[in-house]
Amino acid sequence: MEFGPDDQIDYDGPVTPYRQLAEILRARIARGDWAPNRAIPSEARLVQEYGPARTTVRRAIKVLVEEGVLFVVPQRGTFVAERSSEDR
Repeated sequence: MEFGPDDQIDYDGPVTPYRQLAEILRARIARGDWAPNRAIPSEARLVQEYGPARTTVRRAIKVLVEEGVLFVVPQRGTFVAERSSEDR
């Protein structure tokens, strides 16, 4: 399934909420909502915006960090990674 930048989490759908959130965040990054090397909203803000548990937000962020889409700076936040020339 594909998720767009303006989608909301469908808790009754076949895709787990953390995967849905990861795909929504990926779509927002692709759309340019957050520039490379700029912070995405905090976990607390994403909980407010999308409604999942904080652990769901953390899991979604972890997926994107593992894929190289985001990176975490301790005590600073989660940032959008530079896109490689292959991704452009």
